[in-house]
Amino acid sequence: MKLNLKRPLAFFDLEATGINVGVDRIVEIAVLKAMPDGTEVVKTWRVNPEMPIPLQTSLIHGIYDEDIANEPTFKTLAKEIADFIGNSDLAGYNSNKFDIPMLLEEFLRADVDFDMNERKFVDVQNIFHQMEQRTLKAAYKFYCQEDLINAHAAEADVIATYKVLLGQLEMYKETEFEDKQGVKSIPVVNDVDALHVFTNIHKPVDFAGRLVFNDANEVCFNFGKHKGKTTAQVFSVEPSYYAWMKQGDFPLYTKKKLDEEWAKFNAKKNENRANKPKQAASNQKTQYQSKPQPKPEKPAQPINNDMLEQLKMKFGK
Repeated sequence: MKLNLKRPLAFFDLEATGINVGVDRIVEIAVLKAMPDGTEVVKTWRVNPEMPIPLQTSLIHGIYDEDIANEPTFKTLAKEIADFIGNSDLAGYNSNKFDIPMLLEEFLRADVDFDMNERKFVDVQNIFHQMEQRTLKAAYKFYCQEDLINAHAAEADVIATYKVLLGQLEMYKETEFEDKQGVKSIPVVNDVDALHVFTNIHKPVDFAGRLVFNDANEVCFNFGKHKGKTTAQVFSVEPSYYAWMKQGDFPLYTKKKLDEEWAKFNAKKNENRANKPKQAASNQKTQYQSKPQPKPEKPAQPINNDMLEQLKMKFGK
């Protein structure tokens, strides 16, 4: 089956020093770029993370400190990787929760502006977990009827992910799905826009899941004491929460999206302030116009004898 693409779709997989997006670093990245004409291009980079790889992590992906000691840093490779991906939409296995936020952190550290606004994101794991709920190795066996050899090597995993998506499209092309609200649809279709909607289950804003869209498409906090509240609601009652997050151990991309929300909040607040003087002036004008006018004073009358007699009677003189 050939993917129905409007623009390239870049499948990518990362191996890293760990799973903490804000702290750990990439040690290997593989990208399979599927083109609209059906051609495919695969590139793999080994990366010096500039920090030790924990042994327990090396035992999983098979990359040790000595393997990447002489490799270039991500900052050196960043522009080359960004240029290769280009304007592609992005796809991967668990990519929305791990690979995309990790990649964005590295680009931000390298001062490379990797624009995410117009891209679509297809997380193959989310299709799999919603339809079958198994691992990549099991997915490959299930959809491709083959055993996945050399699992946890970035290139093997990314090729497997690509093949799994093709298998999913074939298997579920007419399969009905019912969501938690009871809405039925056939979501697994050969269309990246539709797959983007289906695989972005939690509607993340920052990919790390700290900020999400609610049903009204408003940005909300998704953790802690303000979980479920919009950023505007929180900033209006506790503006120090913004400073706390900026100083905290949150991913750089989370902080970048937080800055955008803070800027929107302040712009709206300043707009409301600018409108208040006009409204106040209008109210004052209305009050002035409606204020009752004082009665004209009567002209003073000259003192006569009757007045003097009245004063004598009043004060006893």
